[in-house]
Amino acid sequence: MNIKKNDNVIVISGSDKGKKGKVLNVLKGINKVVVEGINVKKVHKKKTSAKPGFIFEKAAPINASNVMLVDPQGGKATRVGAKVVNGKKIRVAKSGQEIK
Repeated sequence: MNIKKNDNVIVISGSDKGKKGKVLNVLKGINKVVVEGINVKKVHKKKTSAKPGFIFEKAAPINASNVMLVDPQGGKATRVGAKVVNGKKIRVAKSGQEIK
């Protein structure tokens, strides 16, 4: 998986197609990512004797194949490759820009 935490991604399919966001969490075992502001679900919390019940919104995971990294220069979706520079492997966008 070429996506890491804090990467900027764009959704390429699904109900949130075209939206951009920052990756909050990567779930490698199930090949999913949690993106800020994407696939937001409402969660209902039951009241307890000490606290009242409430509803809040939470970003749910989406499949990693439905997102692509955003090119740092162009701002469009890009594929990712790898390059060895000074003995270190770095990720590069197919447009040639390094991805941090």
